[in-house]
Amino acid sequence: MAQAILLSAAVFSFPIGIHIFRLSFPFLRKINPIVSAYIFGLILVNSGIIGEEAFPILDLIATITVALSIPLMLFSVNIRTWFKESGKTGAAMGLAAVSIALTLFIGSFFFKQKLSDFPRISGMLVGVYTGGTPNLAALRAALSVPADLYLAVHASDILLSALYLMFIMTIARKVFSPFMKTETHEDMSYAAIMESDQEFTALGTLFSKGTVLPLLAALGLAVVIFAIAGATTLLVPPDSQTLAVILVITTLSLGASNFKKVRNIKKTFALGEYFILVFSASTGAMGNFSRILSSTPIVFIFVAFALFVSLIIHMLLCRFFKIDVDTMLIASTAAICSPPFVGVAALSLKRPSLVAPGITAGLMGYALGNYLGVLVFKLFSLL
Repeated sequence: MAQAILLSAAVFSFPIGIHIFRLSFPFLRKINPIVSAYIFGLILVNSGIIGEEAFPILDLIATITVALSIPLMLFSVNIRTWFKESGKTGAAMGLAAVSIALTLFIGSFFFKQKLSDFPRISGMLVGVYTGGTPNLAALRAALSVPADLYLAVHASDILLSALYLMFIMTIARKVFSPFMKTETHEDMSYAAIMESDQEFTALGTLFSKGTVLPLLAALGLAVVIFAIAGATTLLVPPDSQTLAVILVITTLSLGASNFKKVRNIKKTFALGEYFILVFSASTGAMGNFSRILSSTPIVFIFVAFALFVSLIIHMLLCRFFKIDVDTMLIASTAAICSPPFVGVAALSLKRPSLVAPGITAGLMGYALGNYLGVLVFKLFSLL
């Protein structure tokens, strides 16, 4: 009991600790907080501070936090304005989803026999490459993915996504421009770019004046949605219960976002980020280095195949539908690296007008990623 309390306190206080360190040591701001959370968890388990007897507690924490993060990160989504605000960037985002699904189908001919968990990995990759880490985390729970495999996939994604982003910011336009429609560059507007920041929201903003009580109400609504979704386990077979819970949570959260009072609550996304950091720390603490390293080579190759082949297919589809190269690259960034990185891509491409539609398209990916991941998992399980 004492260990459970101490362990829970450690992982729930980690986001606060990393926030303090990032304020005190500016160089730490260069490190993605999610990466820091995984490192923290990996140190806990691989140094012997905690053992495998703690895994049930950590798994419970991971399940609860990811279930609460989904509604909090979706409450601010405005479904009714998706297509109006995203424009052709939204169409390019849809083509990105088609591209990753098609790539994984092609990959099944080469990797299915080599990866026993091919359907699960494919489901997670569709989620993360249409939405982001929150979808990867949700699908890990929905598809009952072992912690070691999840960490191997996510570690591969982090490294490859960094290489992808460097490509986008340097030579991507030059590489793709000969094959695609181009548009005139704009004058830079740093105000527009600064609306999107790749950093996680500072936790201190959650306690600003007029924020706490509405956030508590949003958290209460998230708990109610979690409880309703949990009740659905009585209606489905045991092996589909977690999957059903995640899909019901996603659906109810999107439904709640249609109410203006819910959608206008400030900082719900930031609170969802906090729970994602707790999830990441607890998941990292279930990662055994020896198991991760033994599975990583083939997993890494498969993730690399999925990312870069889908990028080529995405380019070809956008060319066919006459979508310009910059719009394609912004949509691709929103899909592969998640919406917060849209500003970085727009800055390098000198296209500030694409920030808002890029982020909107990325939020569509957040909302749809769980559904697409489950669909791909089910279809590939039949192969």
